[in-house]
Amino acid sequence: MYLRRAIKTFLIIGALLVSGMVIWRGGEALGQSTVLYWGSSGPEVTKVQALLNRWGYYTGPVDGYYSGKTFKAVQDFQRKNGLAPDGVVGPNTWASLGLPAVRQSAYGTYSSGASRGASDRDSVNLLARVIEGEAADESYAGKVAVGAVILNRTQSGAFPSSIAGVIFQPSAFESVSNGQYTRPVSDESLRAAQAAISGFDPTNGAIFFWNPYKPVNAWIWSRQVLTQIGRHIFAR
Repeated sequence: MYLRRAIKTFLIIGALLVSGMVIWRGGEALGQSTVLYWGSSGPEVTKVQALLNRWGYYTGPVDGYYSGKTFKAVQDFQRKNGLAPDGVVGPNTWASLGLPAVRQSAYGTYSSGASRGASDRDSVNLLARVIEGEAADESYAGKVAVGAVILNRTQSGAFPSSIAGVIFQPSAFESVSNGQYTRPVSDESLRAAQAAISGFDPTNGAIFFWNPYKPVNAWIWSRQVLTQIGRHIFAR
């Protein structure tokens, strides 16, 4: 009898975890652990699409792919709920959807509270993808510099305050617009992302970079140029 009861309890808990429902272990909430953004896919994207569709924000297919219509629906939901409309489903947006975000601990998962943006691991991986897309052929310093620009933007009131929010601003980065940020990530780009997150900034505070050998908007040349590393100019 006790064995049957234990098996039944195990199956119930497993079902709750798979369905994404919030359960409690030792007084700590278990729930969503993934930051979602343009290009994400999977059951958590499906869950967001289904909720937003039910509430009238989303009219596209509930297919588990985070593309333009899902991005716009998330932005509309965020505006309606007093959140920064960055189109990224992070902890605050999960909470507004009624599904608190969580992070990992040695004892399982626990509530992430009011923190914004991706987890440390998610931040490094996402940053490395954009570094790869924007600076694959640059030196290590050039890669770190691109990452530093993104980190510097999160500290500027003119940009979103999360890494994902900065990266997925419409038309902010060519590699996101053309899909190059989805290419395989090199070890050097991963190291560069970690270095930038740790505070290494070879640009001395730049919030813009561009390749002067490519056509660019003339406005960008009005910014204060700080340095050039490889084929990129960095400015604030």
